[in-house]
Amino acid sequence: MMPIKSKDSIVAKVKKSEVYGEVEAPPSKSYTHRSIVIGSLGHYSKIEKPLLSADTLATVGACRAMGAEIDVKGDYLEIAGVIGRPKVPDDVVNAANSGTTLRLCTSMAALADGATVFTGDSSLRSRPNGPLIKALNDLGAICFSTRHNGLAPIVVQGPMKGGEIFIEGGISSQFISSLLISCPFARRDTTININGELKSKPYVEVTLEMMEKAGGKVSTDFKEFHIESDQDYELKSYRVPGDFSSASYMLAAGALAGKVTVANLFESKQGDAAIMEYLLDMGANVYWDTEKGTVTVEQAGLRGIDIDAGATPDLVPTLAVLAACAKGTTRITNAAHVRYKETDRLHAMATELKKMGADITEEPDGLVINGGRLKGAKVDGYDDHRIVMALAVAGLMASGTTSIDTAESVDISYPGFFADLKRIGAKVDT
Repeated sequence: MMPIKSKDSIVAKVKKSEVYGEVEAPPSKSYTHRSIVIGSLGHYSKIEKPLLSADTLATVGACRAMGAEIDVKGDYLEIAGVIGRPKVPDDVVNAANSGTTLRLCTSMAALADGATVFTGDSSLRSRPNGPLIKALNDLGAICFSTRHNGLAPIVVQGPMKGGEIFIEGGISSQFISSLLISCPFARRDTTININGELKSKPYVEVTLEMMEKAGGKVSTDFKEFHIESDQDYELKSYRVPGDFSSASYMLAAGALAGKVTVANLFESKQGDAAIMEYLLDMGANVYWDTEKGTVTVEQAGLRGIDIDAGATPDLVPTLAVLAACAKGTTRITNAAHVRYKETDRLHAMATELKKMGADITEEPDGLVINGGRLKGAKVDGYDDHRIVMALAVAGLMASGTTSIDTAESVDISYPGFFADLKRIGAKVDT
């Protein structure tokens, strides 16, 4: 897949740097998306410390289009929800670049008594949704891709009835999360059976945690999910935790180039908290004060390890950079689903790190990386926030200057990323 560049692309230039200091992790994108959709399907909700980024604001817009009243008030959101009965939007719903918005809100729209049309930017319109489309049809809604290829634009018409379905677990956990959030409002009970391995299981656990906080009930062994109908949501007051996915870049920076403390990292169901375990296994010095919610990582000689990325796909770009700077060989496996993100992230990281001199081999379901020294280069960010942030961390270790295009894409999940890098001493020009 070729990188997608916006017309007003920003280039970030990063020079080899030492970094020391403390930053605060931005609020979790995953929890923010889910709290907005769950709050919008419920009665009244107050969401404290949400992430207000391009992706989450797309979810706000989609939920407003379906009848939720959402007030953005500084550091919190107030939501008067639709109580399980969304309205049919007045216009096409544009999810922009947010796959989470598209997928979570498609099932929400299946509860409306009428048709809703979803679209997005060129990247979003290239991401697969076939399993979700089939599942919604099996549950009694009418759902189809306008191009009959499983890609947006997508039309969905409710109301969804419920019942028993089977869905593949190996492409995106967002399909499962989408159904889980909306099926409590179907006409009858629903049973979701998972075919194959459920990838990115921690994200489903986050969904179940959020549903439980709102009063939703699901019985599951993670091969089968049973959801009773006639449920209600009441999220009331909820504070969004810090985001380990976003924090991974700053923690990696500390492990490679100095000593960094990241605040606002408390215990939660986030699978990407595994970044701390990976860093420890690679030889970094890591200390997590769970009471204060701070994680400190100090530079050490890193070594290559074997990593199963099945549960932590969003960490793969960060792990690839750590591996490129570590001694020995790192094998990242069970990561084929990483190809179905904003871009094919396996191919993107292999291609761009090679430009920086890395010894990296792309495999069907992962990467094999022999660590060494990096050199500055002009690299593509693919208009993908995680690719851009990972390459910026690589730039801290590369001789010369690393120039990364589409740097504005960090606004999707971590709007203050480059400011935070500068705060801890990185030589960055945007």
